[in-house]
Amino acid sequence: MPTDPFVATDLGDTPRHDQNLAAGVAVPAARRWVADRPGDLHGGQPRGDLLGAPGPNVGYALRLAHRAADRMALAPHEHLDDATSVVGEVAMKRAASFGRAPVGDDVECAMLLLGYQGGCAPDFAAWRADLVHRAHHDYRVRRTICDGVDLDVLREAPGSLVGRIEPLRRDVRARVEARVAAT
Repeated sequence: MPTDPFVATDLGDTPRHDQNLAAGVAVPAARRWVADRPGDLHGGQPRGDLLGAPGPNVGYALRLAHRAADRMALAPHEHLDDATSVVGEVAMKRAASFGRAPVGDDVECAMLLLGYQGGCAPDFAAWRADLVHRAHHDYRVRRTICDGVDLDVLREAPGSLVGRIEPLRRDVRARVEARVAAT
């Protein structure tokens, strides 16, 4: 295999990174970084409706949602792309609230709260199908649903939600309907 002529063949030949400064001149200390570029945030991350929750590698939640697609119980006329995009967004919100990348429990919690694991009331499934229609292509729809899910409930373990899931789904529905009415 040929070797790049700029790669040292012996560790003793590695560069030493000596500065080319005049004798008696020291390397100046690094200056403090300041957010002065046009795209930098001043005052921290903005919060509010439709702004989302930034976190590390949150896009991986969409991959996890697509992996769980074969287990999603869809209502009649509900599209899988719409369901996976909404589940992914809710999972992103949950993962970001913990300050970590998404994991399988984030998707399970989102599927449980939105009734995609099956066993939800038929009227909730019909309402959800109407709500998520074209969510795959509409950021506002996805963010409205995510903003309607209570973060305190979302941060709980999926197993602790099972016994009281119907009242939680009614709460999600009421919150989302209030947000839809406000816009």
